[in-house]
Amino acid sequence: MLIGEYTHSIDEKNRISLPVKFREKMGKKVVVTPGLDHCLFVFMPREWEKISTKLSEASIGQSDSRSFSRFMFGGAVEVDVDSIGRILVPDFLQSWANLRGKVAVVGVQSRVEIWNEKAWIGYKKSVEGKAGALAEKLGLVGVI
Repeated sequence: MLIGEYTHSIDEKNRISLPVKFREKMGKKVVVTPGLDHCLFVFMPREWEKISTKLSEASIGQSDSRSFSRFMFGGAVEVDVDSIGRILVPDFLQSWANLRGKVAVVGVQSRVEIWNEKAWIGYKKSVEGKAGALAEKLGLVGVI
């Protein structure tokens, strides 16, 4: 399981270092794709296969299914994790997630999210303010 929050920097060559705890679990190749809320999602290949399978089962007759598949697959890239644990973030993904300087690298169970640090801080504050209400909703559907 990938958990925790780390602050790293994106370097002048668009590389981000993955935390050691994440590297140990993720391996030498990962898939980076646009995520939700203007962050990037980073998947281990086996997790990306699960997502791919689920998305491929969605009806291409539904506009929302087509749109979301295009969003996820069209922006996805397979990247190598180098010998010191860095990944290269392509320019278009760096621009899309507004990654400059400091970034937040966050473990979310089966994926890593990479956020602009200021956007992450703002998002986190927003969620912290409504955590009780979110827990209540999850309790209604039997998650908590």
